[in-house]
Amino acid sequence: MRSKFALCVVFSLASAAWGQPKAYQTGKVMQMDSVQCGTSEKDGKNKKTSEVLCQEYVLQADNVVYHIRPVDAKHPVLLPVGNQAQFRMEKDKMMLKLEDGKERQYLVVSMTPRTDASTAEAAPYRLNHLQ
Repeated sequence: MRSKFALCVVFSLASAAWGQPKAYQTGKVMQMDSVQCGTSEKDGKNKKTSEVLCQEYVLQADNVVYHIRPVDAKHPVLLPVGNQAQFRMEKDKMMLKLEDGKERQYLVVSMTPRTDASTAEAAPYRLNHLQ
């Protein structure tokens, strides 16, 4: 009887862990820039090279500022600047979920800690004049 109970507990814990909802963080899309991400060559009489531009977004979370680029560079979706976005990290990709509910993959180009006054860690420590 104990073994059946233990087996039921193990299966219920495993199923609960397997079916956990994905934890999203919230951030704000601050800006979009076009950055050089490569070059393309056209064959012909004279080889012509031109630079290829990619969209790079700045996503500001609570403690970190992310610079991200869409994985699908051929069919990128424009993100609305100034709007909130939900995201989660999955292995080496950022999964971004917008208002339409679809998740899109982005590459994280760089991450920097936030240093503005709105974060608790960045607030200066001031002694009280009575101390």
